[in-house]
Amino acid sequence: MTMPPVKYQKGDTVMGRWPGSALFYEVKVLGFDVKSKLYTVIYKDGTELELKEQDIRSASGFQTRSRSRSQSPGRRRSRSRSPARTTRRSSSRTAAAVAAAAITDSAPSARKDIKLKDTLEVRLSPLQQTKAAENNSNNKHEKKEENNTASKVNEKIEAKADAEPEKNQGRYNLRRRKDDGEGKPEVQEEKEVKVAAPAPAATPSTPLDFGGKIGAYFWLLFLPAWVLFVILQVNLEDPSLANFPPPLPPLEAFWDPQALGFVILWILFQVLLYILPVGKLSEGMPLRSGERLKYRTNGFFAIVVSALAVAAAVHQGVDLTYVHSRFLQLATATFIISVLLSIYLYIRSRYAAPEQLALGGNSGNVVYDFFKGHELNPRIKSFDLKFFCEMRPGLIGWCLINFAMALAEMKQQGLDAPSYSMILVNLFQLLYVVDGLWNEEAILTTMDLMHDGFGFMLAFGDLVWVPFTYTLQAYYLVSHPNPLSLPAVAAILLLKFVGFYIFRKSNSEKNAFRRNPSDPKLSHLKTIPTATGKSLLVSGWWGVVRHPNYLGDLIMALAWSLPCGFSHLLPWYYMIYFVILLVHRDSRDMSECRRKYGSAWDEYCRTVRYRIIPRVY
Repeated sequence: MTMPPVKYQKGDTVMGRWPGSALFYEVKVLGFDVKSKLYTVIYKDGTELELKEQDIRSASGFQTRSRSRSQSPGRRRSRSRSPARTTRRSSSRTAAAVAAAAITDSAPSARKDIKLKDTLEVRLSPLQQTKAAENNSNNKHEKKEENNTASKVNEKIEAKADAEPEKNQGRYNLRRRKDDGEGKPEVQEEKEVKVAAPAPAATPSTPLDFGGKIGAYFWLLFLPAWVLFVILQVNLEDPSLANFPPPLPPLEAFWDPQALGFVILWILFQVLLYILPVGKLSEGMPLRSGERLKYRTNGFFAIVVSALAVAAAVHQGVDLTYVHSRFLQLATATFIISVLLSIYLYIRSRYAAPEQLALGGNSGNVVYDFFKGHELNPRIKSFDLKFFCEMRPGLIGWCLINFAMALAEMKQQGLDAPSYSMILVNLFQLLYVVDGLWNEEAILTTMDLMHDGFGFMLAFGDLVWVPFTYTLQAYYLVSHPNPLSLPAVAAILLLKFVGFYIFRKSNSEKNAFRRNPSDPKLSHLKTIPTATGKSLLVSGWWGVVRHPNYLGDLIMALAWSLPCGFSHLLPWYYMIYFVILLVHRDSRDMSECRRKYGSAWDEYCRTVRYRIIPRVY
């Protein structure tokens, strides 16, 4: 088989388009992936990206093509400076002065004969923007006009350009321009072309999560096995780990058609509530193509209606303790549905457009992509499958199961009311879910929605893991009561609300900043600019630790486990699991952010030293 020709070789210095724009910057070719037909390149600030061949230009041809016919090469040199001095224009201070001069020269009297189609934009590269911001803040002798101009990279100037359309696709060189005999420097001009950002696919060099391709096999087997273990172990009279493994029930004990019907009915009920034209239509974050999807954020409405429906069912004599007695069968039915959904998601993703695929779930390995999620935002018309599963059947079902466990405790222990421990667990976790649904729009800025594909990992996690492992404390307390004194109740309440306050305030701050960094309410926050055009928060809650929301989560997880006491380790599973999960997420975020933000991330880590727990970790 003949290998396809590769236009650019490893080590070549070329001009690469910056994603989401029509701007080209100098990059170095690191390699070429034959399967995806993408070049891996590195920008001067250390950012590595994958680009299509049409988004790369030869450095020499790129510059030659941008010459204007209105001037000869000999006339492009300034009368006031020698050619050797032009190399100093790469500094951020000079870039600011260049932009200021160009804007000054664009007065109405000087451009009355210029056509609108010849309008050009002054642009600084992302690296120049970062350096300009740093140098301008440290230079006390810089003029105020120059400081302001260095940060305003979208100021328009007008100049004569080539009239031929095919000539207007290139980049204009830095050159000196005559103006009133003063020899003011002319800026590096770029013709802006509205082109959608390329949709790169993951390459073999892209880091794979969860142990990579081998890890995908492990998690596909381990996750269902762990849910089964937790359910069977808690049912033991003595759930001590010394009694591991729990005895397996006969195969027929796993299956109950009525349980499957109950799960299907619950999911369809949540689908109905989701599609009702009630609540706000919220916009998601911009995709690689620039598109912003719309989401029906009516989760709080859904949980209120669900609560009313459950209350009406109990009033009519429906025995919700069925959930406790058929817990294993309900988990099995939900697992079957999650597997079928995952298969459907992977099959449909094979026909999705490249820009609709998730970068992290596009490895080329069937098992890994099935596990991680191949398609980013699978939709049936306007019905977003990932968003629905993230926020509805499992999350609201978590509260339903907890309530059913409280009724089962009263029935099994002969109580007139649930115990303090059961009330605390129900109250804490209900507050967590209601808060998430009240602030449902905030999930649109999370990693799950923005970056992770929708495959087995999220389908199983949303439909099985959340409702059947997060309810472990309530399930445990049904058969293993733990009386609490009033001072203990008060102390656990205080701990919960401290964690909840940190969690909510930090998440709200992050969400507001991601949606509108220019919001005047956030003007007091300090940031570090990055080469991507985004900024990193280094004050407020995000100046204390890198993940203050994880700190709040950790404190709340502790409050959820304390009502179960210390007799057994199993009800503390959620706390242990959460610590492992947070460490994994922190490690993943560190790797991704270092790759994405380059040297700016290293500066951020020096500024905000602690990851989750101040002065500890």
